[in-house]
Amino acid sequence: MNSQNNNSSSFRKEPDPRRLGREFAMQFLFQFDMNADFDGKNLEYFWTQLDESGVYPHNRLFRKSKEFAEKLIKGSIEKKTETDEVIAKFATKWKIDRMAIVDRNILRIATYEMLNCPEIPPVVSINEAVEIAKSFGGDESSSFVNGILNAIKDTLNRPAREAAPNK
Repeated sequence: MNSQNNNSSSFRKEPDPRRLGREFAMQFLFQFDMNADFDGKNLEYFWTQLDESGVYPHNRLFRKSKEFAEKLIKGSIEKKTETDEVIAKFATKWKIDRMAIVDRNILRIATYEMLNCPEIPPVVSINEAVEIAKSFGGDESSSFVNGILNAIKDTLNRPAREAAPNK
């Protein structure tokens, strides 16, 4: 066996903590959306269940992902009315409450990011949302999410491919 192939096949890129954080946020918001009785204790329970599952080792990646996920979760819940209004403007044939729950929450997270996280370029938010839709959504989810988010991006007053400068 070629040693170059052996080395490259054993090399695994560590997952991006922000991607994992977005996935965690979508999973929590899915549960939140399904249960009107959710509150802050449910977020603690969510993390406990994730930790106890043993799927994710409690390491630096997990901590960074959790920190980013909590920012997205809290922001998405806090700004839900605002983000839902923006999404509704561009989802002309879909009412928010009739969308697939996964798609709806992916859209909420990405829209929240584009409107409230100037350190993240809008195209990054869109790309991440589309990739998560491919993994967690239905067959048409990624196209649906991409179409709505690109329309939202086109209305923003900032460059699509750059983070906003720190003020």
